[in-house]
Amino acid sequence: MFGYAQLWVAVFSLPFMIAVQEMCGRIGMVTGKGLSGVIRKHYPKPILYVAVALLLIANTVNIGADLGAMASVANLVVGGNFAIMLIGMTVLTLVLEIFISYRTYAKYLKYLSLSLFSYFFIGFVVHQDWMQVLGAALIPHISWTPEYLLNIVALLGTTISPYLFFWQADEEVEEEVASGKLRMMGVGTPKISDRDIKVMRIDTMTGMMFSNLVTFFIMITAASTLHSDGIMEITSAAQAAEALRPIAGEFTFHFFALGIIGTGLLAVPVLAGSASYAVAEAFQWHEGLYLKLKKAHGFYGVITIATLIGLSVNFTAISPFSMLYYTAVLNGVIAPPLLLLILLISNNRKIMGKRTNTWVSNVLGGIITAVMWVAGVGVLWNFL
Repeated sequence: MFGYAQLWVAVFSLPFMIAVQEMCGRIGMVTGKGLSGVIRKHYPKPILYVAVALLLIANTVNIGADLGAMASVANLVVGGNFAIMLIGMTVLTLVLEIFISYRTYAKYLKYLSLSLFSYFFIGFVVHQDWMQVLGAALIPHISWTPEYLLNIVALLGTTISPYLFFWQADEEVEEEVASGKLRMMGVGTPKISDRDIKVMRIDTMTGMMFSNLVTFFIMITAASTLHSDGIMEITSAAQAAEALRPIAGEFTFHFFALGIIGTGLLAVPVLAGSASYAVAEAFQWHEGLYLKLKKAHGFYGVITIATLIGLSVNFTAISPFSMLYYTAVLNGVIAPPLLLLILLISNNRKIMGKRTNTWVSNVLGGIITAVMWVAGVGVLWNFL
C-alpha cells in the first residue's frame, strides 16, 4: 500500500528489537524460567492470566493464517486440493514439534531459516530504484493518516512481538537443559558466566539483524512489483504469488512461494510453542521440547489444540491475510504492557541478581515501550 515509504521502520526498529530480545534471553538464562514462570512467581496472578490469554489468542490466529498461506501457495505450485494441503501442513508441523527431539528440532529450525534467503534473491532480481530505497530507509516519512499509523503498529507488532518475548526466554532455558546447566525447566537456578551472556547477546544481535534484513527485502520487493503495478491490497498468499508472476517472472514467483512455505514451517511451531510455554508455566505443568509426549501431556496438548484451532480458522469467511494483518496490529497493541513488565523484571535485583539491565538497555527499552504505547493508543483512538 505504501511502497517504499515505511522502509525506515525496518532500520528504526532494529536496535530496539535487539535490546528487547536480549532482555528476554537474559531473564531466561538467569532465572532458569520463561517469562510466564517469572511473572507467576513475582507478580499478581491476574497480570499473568491476562498476558497469557492475549498471547494465546493472537498466536492461534497467527497459526491459522500461516497454515492457510502455506497450503494455498503449495496448492498453487504443485496443484491439488487446498483442504488436503492444509491438513498435510498441519500434521507435518505437529509431528515435527511433538515427536522430534529438541536438539534435532532446533537444527531443523536453523536450517529451515535459510529459506528466507529467497527474499534476498528476489530483491536483487527485480528492478529497484536503489537511491529511492536508501532515502526511504534513512529518512523517516510519517503520514498522520489512520491507515499509515495502523500499518506502523502492524509492522512493530510483527517485529517486536509478544510471542517472541516468551519464545526467546524459554529457548534460553531449553538450551540450559540441553547443556546440563539445569535438570529441567523451571526447577533450580543455573550458573551462568559472563561468556554465556556474551554469546547470547551476539546470537540475539545476529538473529535480529537477519530478521530485519528479510523484512527490508520483502518490503522493497512488494514496493517495486505490486505497489508499482497499482496492486494495493492482497488478501491471500496465492494472490500475492500470482500477482508477482506476470510482473517479475516465473523465477520470482517460485522463490516467493518457497519463502512463504519455508517461513510458515518456521513460524507455526514457534507460535504454538511460545503459547504452550506460557500456558504450561502459568499452571506449573511439565514443559519443554526436550521432554517426550508422555511426560508433558499438557504442554504438547496446548501445542496441538492451538494448531488445530488455527487450522479451523481457514474455514471461516474471513481472509487469512486479513486475520494475519489485524493480529499483527493486536500484537502491536498488547506489546507495550508486556514490555513494561520485561523492563521491571530485568531491573529487579531480587530476580536478576547482578545481571540487571545496562543503561543502554533501559534507554532503548524505555523508548520503544513509549513509542508503541503512543502508537497503540493512537490506533485505538482512530478506530474504536
